[in-house]
Amino acid sequence: MSIFRRGQGGPGRVTVQEAAARTGHVSAADGGDDALLLDVREPYEWQAGHAPRAVHLPLSLLAAGAGLPAHAQARPLVVICRSGNRSRQAAALLVARGAEAVDVIGGMRDWAGAGLPVVDTRGGNGTVA
Repeated sequence: MSIFRRGQGGPGRVTVQEAAARTGHVSAADGGDDALLLDVREPYEWQAGHAPRAVHLPLSLLAAGAGLPAHAQARPLVVICRSGNRSRQAAALLVARGAEAVDVIGGMRDWAGAGLPVVDTRGGNGTVA
Protein backbone atom coordinates (compact mmCIF):
# COMPACT_ATOMS: atom_id res chain seq x y z
CA MET A 1 0.00 0.00 0.00
CA SER A 2 1.34 3.41 -0.92
CA ILE A 3 2.15 5.86 1.86
CA PHE A 4 0.44 8.44 -0.32
CA ARG A 5 -3.02 6.92 -0.11
CA ARG A 6 -5.10 9.13 2.06
CA GLY A 7 -7.10 7.72 4.87
CA GLN A 8 -9.87 9.64 6.49
CA GLY A 9 -8.81 12.79 8.29
CA GLY A 10 -6.32 14.24 5.83
CA PRO A 11 -2.84 13.52 4.54
CA GLY A 12 -0.72 10.69 5.81
CA ARG A 13 2.27 10.95 8.07
CA VAL A 14 5.59 9.14 7.73
CA THR A 15 8.68 8.64 9.84
CA VAL A 16 12.01 10.12 8.81
CA GLN A 17 13.17 6.64 7.79
CA GLU A 18 10.16 6.24 5.47
CA ALA A 19 10.69 9.77 4.14
CA ALA A 20 14.37 9.09 3.42
CA ALA A 21 13.50 5.87 1.59
CA ARG A 22 10.74 7.48 -0.48
CA THR A 23 12.95 10.39 -1.52
CA GLY A 24 16.07 8.37 -2.34
CA HIS A 25 18.16 9.49 0.63
CA VAL A 26 18.56 5.85 1.69
CA SER A 27 17.91 2.60 -0.17
CA ALA A 28 14.32 1.46 -0.13
CA ALA A 29 13.44 -2.24 -0.13
CA ASP A 30 10.63 -1.57 -2.61
CA GLY A 31 12.64 0.86 -4.74
CA GLY A 32 10.24 3.68 -3.83
CA ASP A 33 12.50 6.69 -4.32
CA ASP A 34 10.21 8.66 -6.64
CA ALA A 35 8.95 11.27 -4.17
CA LEU A 36 10.28 14.78 -3.80
CA LEU A 37 11.22 16.16 -0.36
CA LEU A 38 9.59 19.57 0.11
CA ASP A 39 11.00 21.72 2.92
CA VAL A 40 8.49 24.33 4.13
CA ARG A 41 10.67 26.09 6.71
CA GLU A 42 11.61 29.75 6.55
CA PRO A 43 14.68 30.88 4.56
CA TYR A 44 17.02 31.25 7.56
CA GLU A 45 16.20 27.68 8.64
CA TRP A 46 16.77 26.36 5.11
CA GLN A 47 20.09 28.18 4.82
CA ALA A 48 21.37 26.72 8.10
CA GLY A 49 20.67 23.16 7.02
CA HIS A 50 18.40 21.05 4.85
CA ALA A 51 18.33 17.62 3.26
CA PRO A 52 20.27 17.34 0.00
CA ARG A 53 18.06 17.57 -3.12
CA ALA A 54 15.13 18.95 -1.12
CA VAL A 55 13.03 21.71 -2.66
CA HIS A 56 12.39 24.82 -0.59
CA LEU A 57 8.97 26.49 -0.46
CA PRO A 58 8.15 28.17 2.88
CA LEU A 59 4.71 27.45 4.32
CA SER A 60 4.07 31.21 4.43
CA LEU A 61 4.35 31.37 0.63
CA LEU A 62 2.45 28.14 0.08
CA ALA A 63 -0.40 29.39 2.28
CA ALA A 64 -0.43 32.66 0.33
CA GLY A 65 -1.09 30.69 -2.85
CA ALA A 66 2.39 30.07 -4.25
CA GLY A 67 2.57 27.09 -6.55
CA LEU A 68 5.11 24.31 -6.65
CA PRO A 69 8.13 24.61 -8.95
CA ALA A 70 7.56 22.90 -12.31
CA HIS A 71 9.82 19.92 -11.50
CA ALA A 72 7.84 19.28 -8.29
CA GLN A 73 4.44 19.19 -9.93
CA ALA A 74 2.77 15.84 -10.56
CA ARG A 75 5.17 14.06 -8.19
CA PRO A 76 4.44 12.58 -4.79
CA LEU A 77 5.57 15.00 -2.08
CA VAL A 78 7.09 14.29 1.31
CA VAL A 79 6.77 17.53 3.26
CA ILE A 80 9.18 18.41 6.07
CA CYS A 81 9.72 21.29 8.50
CA ARG A 82 11.60 21.55 11.78
CA SER A 83 9.34 19.46 14.04
CA GLY A 84 6.34 18.33 11.98
CA ASN A 85 3.80 21.05 12.74
CA ARG A 86 4.20 23.24 9.65
CA SER A 87 4.68 20.25 7.39
CA ARG A 88 1.36 18.83 8.53
CA GLN A 89 -0.36 22.12 7.60
CA ALA A 90 1.46 22.27 4.26
CA ALA A 91 0.60 18.65 3.40
CA ALA A 92 -3.07 19.38 4.12
CA LEU A 93 -2.95 22.44 1.83
CA LEU A 94 -1.28 20.44 -0.92
CA VAL A 95 -3.73 17.55 -0.65
CA ALA A 96 -6.61 20.04 -0.84
CA ARG A 97 -5.04 21.30 -4.10
CA GLY A 98 -4.94 17.79 -5.51
CA ALA A 99 -1.33 16.82 -4.79
CA GLU A 100 -0.16 13.54 -3.31
CA ALA A 101 1.51 14.62 -0.07
CA VAL A 102 2.47 13.27 3.34
CA ASP A 103 4.26 15.00 6.18
CA VAL A 104 7.28 13.86 8.17
CA ILE A 105 6.75 13.16 11.85
CA GLY A 106 9.47 14.87 13.88
CA GLY A 107 10.72 16.93 10.93
CA MET A 108 14.34 17.95 10.42
CA ARG A 109 15.12 17.48 14.10
CA ASP A 110 14.39 13.77 13.81
CA TRP A 111 16.00 13.66 10.34
CA ALA A 112 19.30 14.95 11.73
CA GLY A 113 18.90 12.84 14.87
CA ALA A 114 18.65 9.72 12.69
CA GLY A 115 22.01 10.58 11.11
CA LEU A 116 20.52 11.50 7.75
CA PRO A 117 22.42 14.11 5.71
CA VAL A 118 21.98 17.84 6.40
CA VAL A 119 23.77 20.41 4.25
CA ASP A 120 23.92 24.20 4.33
CA THR A 121 23.44 26.42 1.28
CA ARG A 122 27.14 26.10 0.39
CA GLY A 123 27.02 22.30 0.48
CA GLY A 124 28.86 21.99 3.78
CA ASN A 125 27.65 20.30 6.95
CA GLY A 126 24.43 21.97 8.00
CA THR A 127 22.58 22.32 11.27
CA VAL A 128 18.88 22.35 12.09
CA ALA A 129 17.89 25.88 13.07
